[in-house]
Amino acid sequence: MSFQPNPGDEVVINDIAYTIGQHPAAPGLAYAQAGRQGIVYQLLPRNGSINGAKALKVFFPKFRIPAMVYQSEHMESYSELPGLQVCKRDVLTPERNGALIGEHPDLLYAVLMPWVHGLTWFDVISDQKQLTAEESLKLARALAGIGSAMEQRGLAHCDLSAPNVMIPFFSEVENLKEASAVELVDVEQMYGSRMDRPDALLAGSPGYAAHRTVHSGLWSAYADRFAGAVIIAEMLSWSDAAIVEKAWGESYFDQHEMQTANERYYAMRESLQKRWGSKVSDLFVRAWESHDLSSCPTFGEWFVALAAADISLACAESVEESEVKVSEQTDTVKANQLKGTEAASSISDKPGNTNQNVSAPEPSPGQEAVVNRLFLQARALEDEGKPAAALEVYRSLHHFIPDNSAMQMEVEAAIQELDAKLNPKHDDAAQPAKIPFYRSKKFMISSAVLIVLLAGSVPTVKILADQAEVKQKEQEAAAKQAELKAAEEAEAARVAALKQQEEEKKQKAADAAKLDAEEKKKQAEAKKKEEERKALQAKYDKQAKYEAYLAKQKQQKLEAAKKAEQEKYDKQAKYEAYLVWKKENDARIAKQEAEQKAAAEAQRKQEAAQKAALKKKRAQNVVTLIAHYNKAYNAQKGRKIENAESYARDFKNLYNTDAAYFKGVGKVAARMNAINKFLSNTDYALPNL
Repeated sequence: MSFQPNPGDEVVINDIAYTIGQHPAAPGLAYAQAGRQGIVYQLLPRNGSINGAKALKVFFPKFRIPAMVYQSEHMESYSELPGLQVCKRDVLTPERNGALIGEHPDLLYAVLMPWVHGLTWFDVISDQKQLTAEESLKLARALAGIGSAMEQRGLAHCDLSAPNVMIPFFSEVENLKEASAVELVDVEQMYGSRMDRPDALLAGSPGYAAHRTVHSGLWSAYADRFAGAVIIAEMLSWSDAAIVEKAWGESYFDQHEMQTANERYYAMRESLQKRWGSKVSDLFVRAWESHDLSSCPTFGEWFVALAAADISLACAESVEESEVKVSEQTDTVKANQLKGTEAASSISDKPGNTNQNVSAPEPSPGQEAVVNRLFLQARALEDEGKPAAALEVYRSLHHFIPDNSAMQMEVEAAIQELDAKLNPKHDDAAQPAKIPFYRSKKFMISSAVLIVLLAGSVPTVKILADQAEVKQKEQEAAAKQAELKAAEEAEAARVAALKQQEEEKKQKAADAAKLDAEEKKKQAEAKKKEEERKALQAKYDKQAKYEAYLAKQKQQKLEAAKKAEQEKYDKQAKYEAYLVWKKENDARIAKQEAEQKAAAEAQRKQEAAQKAALKKKRAQNVVTLIAHYNKAYNAQKGRKIENAESYARDFKNLYNTDAAYFKGVGKVAARMNAINKFLSNTDYALPNL
């Protein structure tokens, strides 16, 4: 019978009763996790706590290897190392667990080991669960410490990947023991000097296998170095939101990108450099550019670099990123506000638009989301002790809030409070500044009047002097001067007109050049914006296609899982129908056998009763025969021949009813011979028998 347990089913292994655990996300189904080599079921002790849970790994037929017993015996000594508690294993063998394996043949060479609670690193990446800098460093140090301890003993996991790295650090189950923050599972391919080489070698998991070795099996002391470097880099970078958003899916890198120059590689290298320093990023670069596994950094080098890593760099980078994000959102809000103001101005400037009091439109759902997000960011900045940034966000937020709303009053109060805090008013500032005398209005008016008077007195004095000197020629000089003055005025007017025309021409040319430059600038800006829009649209189209591809992949996986589940249910239904038929058939056969057995038993009892009755009757007849003979003998002795003949005939008649039996009983046959002789000749004397 195949092993397909249901939640609550009992399994007894090595005289200990366990029950099958129920999947937390799928009530009614057994808690099982499928891997490349088999399926792992959760076993809960019948009389114990959740901390005593065990994992029962049932291998697929290809991986049911008898040498697993020898390998597990050597692994047990490594279970004391941090992160390798699953090395404490118990293999189910025909000698020790024959009855259970006979009932479920799939359990041959299955392995019982401790159950590790918590998420896998695969779950963290798939769910895009961003970590804090402290969590990133703690997990990376734990994995580096585990790898270093294994390398010092000549060990290697040989299938290091996100699904095989457990994170008890995120478990909701409290462990009484001081468990490692990271645990390794699926250790069947482990390399060691005393381990036998597995028959089927794995080539690494996509996203963690070096492309130069991906087509060959991994089984050496260096097998974990490249995959370990990638996972440590992922753990350190997972506190960077930009890296989390760039993840390929089930791992950060796509397998086709491994050890190539690509966008994700440069982004991770830059993130490691900024957050954890050049030593850490250099180790990652060494692993990425390595030509073989032995040239990758050792886990010991990673451990030393992480032990000296300064977490304040990562924390400062995270704070700076959050401030940049807030600033970008604020700039976006200001740009939207400016666009709204320009749009309102253009509407009010249109001819015929006499409505000066245009009501603000109702906020859209997207705008309402922006308002709520900005309000929460401003509150957070206040709590972090950044009043200037909070004031800027509040002022940007004020534009989007409907008039006379509760939030408007609250935001205005916050703006006034922060403004008063940042710009306190002093008494001296309230008094108007003293204006210098030479810049006073009174002084400027008096000066202008004086200049006008002086300018008017100069020609008057000059004329009086000329008249005194050339009084006699007054009339002639006056006429000549009038002619010269008229000519000069005409020439000055002509020159002024030409100059004014030239200046107007230059001004028109300058204005035209300015307009042309502004038009070209506008066209360039419009072209640039159009290119940016097209690039952004192309990016969105690409992202949409990728998301559609992911959705299709997810749907295909769901359909495949659904189909597999349906096949499993159909198979289970057929099997249950077969069990019902078999049970009914076995019951029918058992009933027939019981009826036949009962009939045979009744017949046997009847025959036994008949035999007992016949035996009893024969015994009575023997006694009667002896009595008849004795009576015949006594009658002959008493000379009562007729009575003797009567008894003799009774003897003979009774004897003939079962002669074959009486012939072999004691002296009955001898008595019959004597009776026959007596009946043929009454003178014959019956012997005393």
